[in-house]
Amino acid sequence: MDTSKLTNETVKKAFEALQKGEKETWSSLFTADAELYDDGSPRDLRAFNNNAIGHERFTSVDKVENDGKDIYGQFHSDQWGDFKVYFKFHINNEEKIHRLDIGQGIY
Repeated sequence: MDTSKLTNETVKKAFEALQKGEKETWSSLFTADAELYDDGSPRDLRAFNNNAIGHERFTSVDKVENDGKDIYGQFHSDQWGDFKVYFKFHINNEEKIHRLDIGQGIY
Protein backbone atom coordinates (compact mmCIF):
# COMPACT_ATOMS: atom_id res chain seq x y z
CA MET A 1 0.00 0.00 0.00
CA ASP A 2 1.27 3.46 -0.87
CA THR A 3 1.67 5.44 2.36
CA SER A 4 3.72 8.26 0.81
CA LYS A 5 0.67 10.54 1.20
CA LEU A 6 1.02 10.27 4.99
CA THR A 7 3.16 13.33 5.67
CA ASN A 8 2.42 13.93 9.36
CA GLU A 9 4.85 11.83 11.44
CA THR A 10 2.44 11.20 14.33
CA VAL A 11 -0.32 10.15 11.96
CA LYS A 12 2.08 7.91 10.04
CA LYS A 13 3.15 6.19 13.28
CA ALA A 14 -0.49 5.72 14.29
CA PHE A 15 -1.40 4.40 10.84
CA GLU A 16 1.47 1.90 10.91
CA ALA A 17 0.54 0.73 14.43
CA LEU A 18 -3.08 0.26 13.35
CA GLN A 19 -2.03 -1.68 10.26
CA LYS A 20 0.27 -3.96 12.27
CA GLY A 21 -2.14 -4.40 15.17
CA GLU A 22 0.33 -2.91 17.65
CA LYS A 23 -1.94 -1.81 20.51
CA GLU A 24 0.82 -0.51 22.77
CA THR A 25 2.40 1.63 20.06
CA TRP A 26 -1.01 2.93 18.96
CA SER A 27 -2.05 3.79 22.52
CA SER A 28 1.26 5.51 23.30
CA LEU A 29 0.56 8.13 20.64
CA PHE A 30 -2.53 9.44 22.46
CA THR A 31 -2.84 11.80 25.43
CA ALA A 32 -4.19 10.29 28.65
CA ASP A 33 -7.48 12.17 28.19
CA ALA A 34 -7.83 11.67 24.42
CA GLU A 35 -11.34 11.55 22.98
CA LEU A 36 -12.82 9.42 20.21
CA TYR A 37 -15.83 10.35 18.09
CA ASP A 38 -17.46 7.86 15.74
CA ASP A 39 -19.65 9.56 13.11
CA GLY A 40 -19.90 12.51 15.51
CA SER A 41 -20.90 10.54 18.61
CA PRO A 42 -18.55 10.12 21.59
CA ARG A 43 -17.10 6.63 21.93
CA ASP A 44 -14.82 4.96 24.47
CA LEU A 45 -11.28 5.18 23.09
CA ARG A 46 -9.96 2.42 25.36
CA ALA A 47 -12.70 0.03 24.22
CA PHE A 48 -11.93 0.91 20.59
CA ASN A 49 -8.24 0.27 21.18
CA ASN A 50 -8.95 -3.12 22.76
CA ASN A 51 -11.53 -4.25 20.21
CA ALA A 52 -10.35 -2.72 16.92
CA ILE A 53 -6.55 -2.78 16.99
CA GLY A 54 -5.51 -6.06 15.44
CA HIS A 55 -8.95 -6.57 13.85
CA GLU A 56 -9.35 -3.46 11.72
CA ARG A 57 -7.12 -1.86 9.09
CA PHE A 58 -7.00 0.28 6.00
CA THR A 59 -6.85 -1.60 2.70
CA SER A 60 -6.11 1.58 0.72
CA VAL A 61 -5.39 5.24 1.32
CA ASP A 62 -7.48 7.18 -1.17
CA LYS A 63 -6.74 10.74 -0.06
CA VAL A 64 -5.05 12.68 2.72
CA GLU A 65 -5.98 16.24 3.72
CA ASN A 66 -5.47 18.81 6.47
CA ASP A 67 -1.66 18.78 6.51
CA GLY A 68 -1.62 14.99 6.62
CA LYS A 69 -3.96 14.65 9.60
CA ASP A 70 -7.10 13.44 7.78
CA ILE A 71 -7.04 10.04 6.06
CA TYR A 72 -9.76 8.72 3.76
CA GLY A 73 -9.67 5.20 2.41
CA GLN A 74 -11.01 1.70 2.09
CA PHE A 75 -11.17 -0.16 5.40
CA HIS A 76 -11.57 -3.72 6.61
CA SER A 77 -13.12 -4.74 9.92
CA ASP A 78 -13.25 -8.40 10.90
CA GLN A 79 -16.65 -7.65 12.50
CA TRP A 80 -18.23 -5.19 10.04
CA GLY A 81 -16.66 -6.05 6.67
CA ASP A 82 -15.29 -3.61 4.08
CA PHE A 83 -16.29 0.04 3.66
CA LYS A 84 -14.96 3.57 3.15
CA VAL A 85 -13.81 5.50 6.23
CA TYR A 86 -12.19 8.67 7.44
CA PHE A 87 -9.80 9.05 10.36
CA LYS A 88 -9.21 12.66 11.43
CA PHE A 89 -6.39 13.08 13.93
CA HIS A 90 -6.20 16.14 16.19
CA ILE A 91 -2.65 16.62 17.45
CA ASN A 92 -1.44 18.88 20.26
CA ASN A 93 1.83 20.83 20.53
CA GLU A 94 3.59 17.80 22.04
CA GLU A 95 2.74 15.77 18.91
CA LYS A 96 0.25 13.60 20.82
CA ILE A 97 -3.21 12.77 19.53
CA HIS A 98 -5.84 14.37 21.78
CA ARG A 99 -8.86 13.58 19.62
CA LEU A 100 -9.67 11.12 16.86
CA ASP A 101 -12.74 11.42 14.66
CA ILE A 102 -13.63 8.30 12.70
CA GLY A 103 -16.60 7.46 10.54
CA GLN A 104 -17.90 6.11 7.29
CA GLY A 105 -16.41 8.02 4.40
CA ILE A 106 -18.52 9.68 1.76
CA TYR A 107 -16.22 11.10 -0.87
